[in-house]
Amino acid sequence: MSIKTITYIKIVLWASCGLCASGVWGQPYPSKPIRLIVGFPPGGSNDIVARNLAPKLGELLNTQVIVENRAGANATIAAEFVTKSAPDGHTLFLGSTSSLVISPHTYSKMAYETLRDFAPVTTVAMTPEAIAIHPALPARDLKSLVALAKANPGKLDFASSGSGGLPHLALELFKVQANINLQHVPYKGAAPAVVDLVGGHVQGMIMDFPAIYPQLKSGKFRGIALAAEKRIAQMPELPTTGEQGMPGLIAVNWFAIAAPAKTPAPIVSRLHGALISAMGAADLKDRLTAVGVEAYTRSSPEAFTAFLKDELVRWGKVAKASGARAD
Repeated sequence: MSIKTITYIKIVLWASCGLCASGVWGQPYPSKPIRLIVGFPPGGSNDIVARNLAPKLGELLNTQVIVENRAGANATIAAEFVTKSAPDGHTLFLGSTSSLVISPHTYSKMAYETLRDFAPVTTVAMTPEAIAIHPALPARDLKSLVALAKANPGKLDFASSGSGGLPHLALELFKVQANINLQHVPYKGAAPAVVDLVGGHVQGMIMDFPAIYPQLKSGKFRGIALAAEKRIAQMPELPTTGEQGMPGLIAVNWFAIAAPAKTPAPIVSRLHGALISAMGAADLKDRLTAVGVEAYTRSSPEAFTAFLKDELVRWGKVAKASGARAD
């Protein structure tokens, strides 16, 4: 086969990919509304990020972006749904640390593999985990909470948004580092966990900051610590774990957009460009910052893929060390 023939074939294949990105019969992408699938109920940080991002992304892509909640199994149900959807860019997953890099290590069986079954686009945002308790508890800081837990081993119920997710692993990390025994109570998302902590059915929780910020601000919850390296502007009075003698208790959640595997590269590229523009928009950044979320993006889909590989290794070590399981 001659060099000219090979070059011609490459041009034809490249043009075909371009047609894929534009849709069948020359239709532009997107050619219909985009479904943004969230693996948790309304009210949690994943949902907060999705519902703030959707209008801006729709504006940039000139289509409607519809947020759809498919809660359950620590977002793995939603993830599986997206991996089995048509790879045309019209069904996207709002994933996070839990579903994309932790669940593969905490579930004995998974219906998907992150790097095999998704076309990674980019991270979009991040937020730290926070430790909060019911105001009826006498603890006022991390030291007194640890002392209370040691005086009542296994008697304090701490909620998370689901077994095997980031809040669960953060709780297990807390237990190991403080040498305490807290009873883990998993929920199907942050919102129902918040309801039960307000009602006093559990005594505390470790959760994404945005999901509990309203309750912290109103005094329904007492903030104990922020599992981050620096304090957060929305609640500067809440000290970090490091400031209270536990610098190793760091847990920051990131959120990302992924499409089904085999989504054409031009579509992934356009989505990446639109997401970078969306997260750089001042109005969206301001709305997210107001609830404790920061923009957090990758320079390219390839850079996000490399980031995922590193995160899978890092959280795999934490999951193994803690023994945390989702099933």
